[in-house]
Amino acid sequence: MKSLDGKIALVTGASRGAGRGIAVELGKAGAIVYVTGRSTKGNSTNNWPGTIDDTVSEIEAAGGKGIAIRCDHTNDSETEAVISQIRKEQGKLDILVNNVWGAHDLGVEYEPFWELPLKHWDTMFTAGVRAQLATNHFAIPLLRENKEALIVHTTFWDDNKYTGHFYYDLAKNSLTRMAYGLSIELKQDNIAVIAVSPGFMRTELVLSHHKATEESWQKSEDLKQTETPYYIGRGIKALAGDPNVMEKSGKVLKVGDLAKEYHFTDIDGRFIPPFSI
Repeated sequence: MKSLDGKIALVTGASRGAGRGIAVELGKAGAIVYVTGRSTKGNSTNNWPGTIDDTVSEIEAAGGKGIAIRCDHTNDSETEAVISQIRKEQGKLDILVNNVWGAHDLGVEYEPFWELPLKHWDTMFTAGVRAQLATNHFAIPLLRENKEALIVHTTFWDDNKYTGHFYYDLAKNSLTRMAYGLSIELKQDNIAVIAVSPGFMRTELVLSHHKATEESWQKSEDLKQTETPYYIGRGIKALAGDPNVMEKSGKVLKVGDLAKEYHFTDIDGRFIPPFSI
């Protein structure tokens, strides 16, 4: 497994949840990690726990280097400015993790499609799928200047099973297809593009919903099979350090399967099998 020392990474949507776990694990492995999101110290979206500054502090506490940039990825000029800053400060970008996702703002209502508000399109497609697409649009020219690079889309995938929520299912499949299409277009540039699907993550918002904490979650039956956001972080870290990662380009990979292949566990030492509906 290659070291990530000297690698430059960008993780979008990294104030909390999967983005934070991924950013921290990449930073611990030696990469300089740029983290983006809307939540900053003293101004967190919806007063939720976690900000990009908190993520950088955690990276630094683990001995790594993180750089926070406040960015609303629905604003193309802000997204473009992030890439311009990375180019100016580092001259390259090696790893892009597309994790930004706006659907938390509205919540997930499990009703039939015709009863759901059309606002779900905006939160999942404008602030999710399009936001990730726009980040690719501005970042790929910089990534192509390398001899090799990695793009990851966080998604959800369970062998084409329906997730039970029309917009969520459509959006996550769109991200998976985006990764596949880009893998074909970027093959000649030696850029691997992979969709990675975590299991049921014990994020800050999930813990809050279940009125649990990281110290007490074991008492909740609904959280028995959950994993921390660091689990997907360790999976993406393993992919970034794999010299043969191009062999996986275009695929959708479950974190549990990555854990088996690369022999890692969650931060509590548990192996959590691949998630299935």
